[in-house]
Amino acid sequence: MPKVYSIAAHRGFADALVAGLVPRYEDPGLGLARLTLLVPSSRARRTISEAFVRHAGERGAAGLLMPRMAVVGDLDLDEALGPLLDPLGADDVPPAVDPLHRMFALARIIAEELGEAAPRGATLLRLARETGATMDRLLVEDVRPEDLLGQAVLDLVGDLAGHWQTSLRLFARVQQRWLAMLDERGLLDAAARRNRLFDRAAERWRAVPPQTPVIAAGVTSAAPALARMLRVVSELDQGAVILPDFDLTLSPDVWDELGTAGAPGEPGEPFFAPGDAVTHPQYHLKLLLNRMAVAREEVRPWHRRGMTAAPPERSHALGALFLPPEASKSWAGLPPERRRLAGVRIMQTANPEEEAQAIALLVRQAVEQPGRRVAVVTPDRGLARRIVHHLARWNIEADDSAGRPLSHTAAGRAFLLIAEVLAQEASSVELMALLGHPLVDGGMDRGRWLTELRRLELKLRGPRVRPGLSPVDGAVAGLGDSASEWWAVARAALAPLLAAGEADSADLAGLIDTLIRAAEALCGDAIWAREDGRALAALLDDVRLAAGEAAFSLPPRDVADLLRAELEGIAVRPPYGSHARVQILGLLESRMNRADLVICAGLNEGVWPGATRTDALLAPPVLRALGVPGGDFRIGLSAHDLAGALGAPEVVLSRAARDDGGPTIPSRFLLRVQALVGDLGNRDRETDAVEWAKAIGSAPEATPYPRPRPMPSAEQRRVAISVTGLDRLRGDPYQFYAAQIMRLRDLDALDADPSAAWQGEVAHEILERWHTARLAGQWVEIAGVMDEVLTERNIHPLMRGLWQPRLACGLAWVEREVETGLPDRVPKFIEAAGKIEVDGVTVHGRADRIDRLSDGTLAIVDYKTGAGPRVAMVEAGYALQLGVLGLIADRGGFDGIAGTPTRFEYWSLAKDGDDFGKITSPIKRSSREGGIAMDEFLPITATFLQKAIADWVTGSKPFTARLNPDLPDYGTYDQLMRLDEWLPHMDREEDEPA
Repeated sequence: MPKVYSIAAHRGFADALVAGLVPRYEDPGLGLARLTLLVPSSRARRTISEAFVRHAGERGAAGLLMPRMAVVGDLDLDEALGPLLDPLGADDVPPAVDPLHRMFALARIIAEELGEAAPRGATLLRLARETGATMDRLLVEDVRPEDLLGQAVLDLVGDLAGHWQTSLRLFARVQQRWLAMLDERGLLDAAARRNRLFDRAAERWRAVPPQTPVIAAGVTSAAPALARMLRVVSELDQGAVILPDFDLTLSPDVWDELGTAGAPGEPGEPFFAPGDAVTHPQYHLKLLLNRMAVAREEVRPWHRRGMTAAPPERSHALGALFLPPEASKSWAGLPPERRRLAGVRIMQTANPEEEAQAIALLVRQAVEQPGRRVAVVTPDRGLARRIVHHLARWNIEADDSAGRPLSHTAAGRAFLLIAEVLAQEASSVELMALLGHPLVDGGMDRGRWLTELRRLELKLRGPRVRPGLSPVDGAVAGLGDSASEWWAVARAALAPLLAAGEADSADLAGLIDTLIRAAEALCGDAIWAREDGRALAALLDDVRLAAGEAAFSLPPRDVADLLRAELEGIAVRPPYGSHARVQILGLLESRMNRADLVICAGLNEGVWPGATRTDALLAPPVLRALGVPGGDFRIGLSAHDLAGALGAPEVVLSRAARDDGGPTIPSRFLLRVQALVGDLGNRDRETDAVEWAKAIGSAPEATPYPRPRPMPSAEQRRVAISVTGLDRLRGDPYQFYAAQIMRLRDLDALDADPSAAWQGEVAHEILERWHTARLAGQWVEIAGVMDEVLTERNIHPLMRGLWQPRLACGLAWVEREVETGLPDRVPKFIEAAGKIEVDGVTVHGRADRIDRLSDGTLAIVDYKTGAGPRVAMVEAGYALQLGVLGLIADRGGFDGIAGTPTRFEYWSLAKDGDDFGKITSPIKRSSREGGIAMDEFLPITATFLQKAIADWVTGSKPFTARLNPDLPDYGTYDQLMRLDEWLPHMDREEDEPA
């Protein structure tokens, strides 16, 4: 008869297990050394070891010989079997193929099968990785390759969508070729080898039972081969199987409602019926018992309890909590004492940051009590990292046992940045991020390295330049010898990367060698010095070896995506230094763990439980026909993890109402808890920690920030006014104050989108060169000048391709107008600078073009890449640029230019209807048109100018922010003036333009 036991959730699995094993198997001389425990994972081995230590300490024992613990190996954690099940002498079982070798071999097979339609590079490897995962999924469930051609699958093929049929045929061909390759090499897939080793152990123990006790503890995987081995263990004279959190209180009707669970009633019926409650926390245990051929009535309770056991009523409440749909109707008749989850509190916060802060406060409160242990369980690794950082505020070092992805570590990020520099051809953003990485110093003094880097970054800010190192060479050339010396070191490391990236396709192993050389040149040995560096080195060696044997090549631009996918799959765990009584656990790591306080965090749909994933290659009906559990099966595992956590003496269930994407949906498990306890749950809300979290980040209510009205001294006010600055001074004095008095300038971003100001600067440079050449008698085409300027500025090809056609049309219009449309005028002066004194203040500006008319007067032209200002703006005094330039010309402020200005024109290069180019003027030409009379234009401009000078430059008027908020503005200084704090509450009566 099989010996199968269950430790109820409230007893605490590890501590209860140890409490029962020690008196039963302890030997006076050998302790527990004769006992062998089969445990599911390395983490479970550590958890049970800690439970033995606690038990010995509670008894006051001086020491204890521990049992032998053999790891069954958790596929989800990518763990190998322990030496008991995989001894060195197991020559009758072929070795397993390396996963990376398999990925590259599958990629080659897929490429050959798909031919021209095959994806390339990282996309091909992603498909190979998914193919391998599907193979493993079938192997774990003992599905043979020929089953894909069985009648159950063939009956479904005609009903599948076309892409599923294509995918199924591709998978079958790839798997057939792969298995033939394995047979030829004498290898097995890792999952197939696990099955062989499980069957080998079962046969050996059945034939020759071990003379010492063998106990399988906490193993819940329902893989058929493992279930067969567990059956043998349960029948050994000194063997037993101990299940965690198996609910013996469920009624037979509820047990039947869970469904067939892999044991159909009649031949030919599906292994998993459509009505099976696969999301129930007991479903996978029923599946395991069915595959072990053990009846539920044969499972006996484990009567020992652990040090952190909860009241027995907790298990009864958990049984009611997760009842399947029909049985849930019994909730209506449950008495309050059967519905209440004593010791369980629910905490809801506004967002993940507040949730992390509140959880950190609960952890801090718990560890202040001597001996009290606390565990935070969450599948959300981002939330776990937030909690770790908040705990560090109080010097509580809590390591996330799930580890950090290698791509998030210093070494991993540095290596990925090097790969991104190669893939993006030294784009400014990636290049600056790499050279500023903490590990990068090129062997130089770190301070000097950063100083030169910051100088270069300032030069590179602005619109995106063309790829490569040449634009950087040009930027460094103007920074001096020190920068050139620094850049020579960096360039020597980067140049081989750019050279390798020029090829259409390159050998992956060679690319990795190039990346490694660049990493060592930039970072030295620091990149390999810590645990993340060692993990990175091991991974790169494996990838390089596997890629080299497979002769795998890919476009160099894909190497960053490939490496990112590989680094994401490697978890780096710190070796030491964490708090002894604080644990941050993922769901897999939390199994069998127990603490005095357990905080289950991130209880939202899509997090706990996670979103279900459809297999990428085999349709769900095909998997069901093959007897493979669907994606919803993992929801049941998540429910079982929560049920185990709810067995702790004190539990907090936590969620955030919003995340980065918007409002969240509470976890179905949390909703069940709330529905079960009803109004009783209002007494068990965790509100103190939430209030504390809010208080930490709160501050006394600030008085409303007033509208800025700076009052600089008379000396500070005495600044020159540019022709464009007058418009800013009158429309928004604060911006004039920030730009001209405080002399603040905003920095462009790296790889910025081209701004209107930058486009105008480029267009003006082109027009200046073209006009200058014409004045010198050189008849050049404006299109050639445009190409020359755009090339000199190293403009990115994409930006150039999008903007140049429109710019070329506008410039061609200017060329036509100048050559054929000016019969009574001749352009004489280009980018003419001038200045005058007005009431003791210098007014200066630059005229884009000044033409000499046939009567000797002047025409002042201002080029615009957009539309010219409206006449109403000029009349109101907020677009006075042409008028001020006219005043300078009228008063002789332009050297070598004499004459009276009589025409004022804006030449817009923008599209106007179907054509490009338009000439507008603020001067009124007829009674039917708007504008200012010619003889009034300059006097009105002078009046506006003199009043502005009297008010703000020589006077004492405050530089009020947004004096006219309706005027268009670039928003350069909005943050400085804290616009959003006062603009919504501004008194409109104060908002009168000058």
